[in-house]
Amino acid sequence: MYRPTEDDLLVLRDRAGQFGQQLQRHRQGRLSEDEFRPLRLQNGLYLQRHAPMLRVAIAYGMLRSDQLRCLAEVADRFDRGYGHLTTRQNMQLNWIEVDQVPAALAMLAEVGLHGIQTSGNCLRNITSDAFAGIAPEEILDPRPYAELLRQWSTFHPELSFLPRKFKVAITGTPEDRALAQVHDLAFEVVDAQPEAVFRVRVGGGLGRTPVLGPVVRERLSWRHMLAYTHAIMRVYNELGRRDNLNKARIKILVRTAGIEAFRAMVEEEFEHLHARAIDRIGPDDLARVARGFVEPDWSRAARATGEPVHPVAARKPRFARWLQRNRHAHRVPGMAAIAIPVKGSGRPPGDLKSEEMRWLADLADRFSQGYLRVTHAQDLVLPAVPERDLVEVYDALDGYGLADPVYGLVGDMVACPGGDYCALANARSLPIAEEISRRYADLNAQEHLGPVDLRISGCMNSCGHHHIGHIGILGVDKDGSAYYQLLLGGHSGHGSQAALGRIVGRAFAEDEVPDAVEAILEQYLALRNEGEVFHHTLRRLGHGPFVEAANAVRRPAALAAGAGDRA
Repeated sequence: MYRPTEDDLLVLRDRAGQFGQQLQRHRQGRLSEDEFRPLRLQNGLYLQRHAPMLRVAIAYGMLRSDQLRCLAEVADRFDRGYGHLTTRQNMQLNWIEVDQVPAALAMLAEVGLHGIQTSGNCLRNITSDAFAGIAPEEILDPRPYAELLRQWSTFHPELSFLPRKFKVAITGTPEDRALAQVHDLAFEVVDAQPEAVFRVRVGGGLGRTPVLGPVVRERLSWRHMLAYTHAIMRVYNELGRRDNLNKARIKILVRTAGIEAFRAMVEEEFEHLHARAIDRIGPDDLARVARGFVEPDWSRAARATGEPVHPVAARKPRFARWLQRNRHAHRVPGMAAIAIPVKGSGRPPGDLKSEEMRWLADLADRFSQGYLRVTHAQDLVLPAVPERDLVEVYDALDGYGLADPVYGLVGDMVACPGGDYCALANARSLPIAEEISRRYADLNAQEHLGPVDLRISGCMNSCGHHHIGHIGILGVDKDGSAYYQLLLGGHSGHGSQAALGRIVGRAFAEDEVPDAVEAILEQYLALRNEGEVFHHTLRRLGHGPFVEAANAVRRPAALAAGAGDRA
């Protein structure tokens, strides 16, 4: 992972101090609320339903154990002793006081963490694949290129006051684990030799108008990444809507202009920048950034002395399940990447208590050389575990209640904080996640269903990514009351297999939603072919049978009333 230099840390310390001064001027009345708002947002500070929220960037999902301990300390000192992992590789603190934010940022700066550009109408923190650098199918490790983009874009004057927020992702594998197609701008590696070449997508996004980002350029040399990004941003800055918040995203501009016209404008701007050698980068720049990345000692795989996993798996069925679900293949022989789902009954998806953070930091020090990763699905990963240590890792996680073998199953659902916290939400997400978790707590039931990607959002902003779930749940306002829409058929997928879910059936009340989901899954079990997973059954049969099953669900109150009428 990237190790911040002393210059990097100095910038973060200065930024924390600057925000403290800005806050002081605001408290003194020298900065109005309108003037202060973009300053606090670009430091990750929101005003939520019940309290302020601080969003902390975890660059490309890479996390060190000392950083996780610092997050735990900040959560204890300034919040309520927990943090929430988001779907864009951030951690949110939901109860921090505004006046305490400068002190929290100062603490985070010492370990290279910050809230810079995690919010606001700017180029947001860049995200990537949580398995970058260790996935065996990877074409190219995207992280040094993401770091080049981060260093260039941070505090860039032309990228700080955009028409709307702008999210960027970069991935190096055929599988879209970075959710590249639903970002405003995305780079997908297509070649590594003789040099890195990217496919560029623009104008993807979820929210009110979900769109899979079209390709604006099929092949772009890594040397032109900055200039091409700059060209796109210049076109967006000039033509993006600033008079209508709902139409200000670049996806609306691309759709209005058409991809061909938009591409022509970008290419013209790019040629102008290229001719003037603006944003030119070369091998020396890449080498400088690459030197900042510190990798685990992969030779430890050969030196591990634990018990071989296969004899233990033969006599411990739950451990065997855990290996099947939560262990990921690794490019280094003898190493494994271990997923730790932060889910389950009694736990909002992505929530970690401070004592859990400290324990996981100790676990990472013991078994993964102090390295962790954060996924887009609100889970953690230990990226450098010797295979012969897996029995000990499992026993430790199992003893702490974090060894559920549910990665990729319905128990590994994604959910935003919803109406319990967010001021923008129309409906609550967490009670629905809790009830579905309770119903499918049995591991046999989850295994019987097979892979099911369930995602829940409390509003159209789609922080729970409901559009790309096999089953998506969206909270909506209906005549002042909270209702929910169900979507089916979403998929982040491999390239062209990505799809957006379609709304099906009627609007459901909160107490109907778990029954509707259960009815859909029961219909799937009844209709699937042998060996068929949910997404494939849905594609084969279409939405009809599942819409019928969901619409047959009635509220308990309505059922009781009907029984009374019959009596």
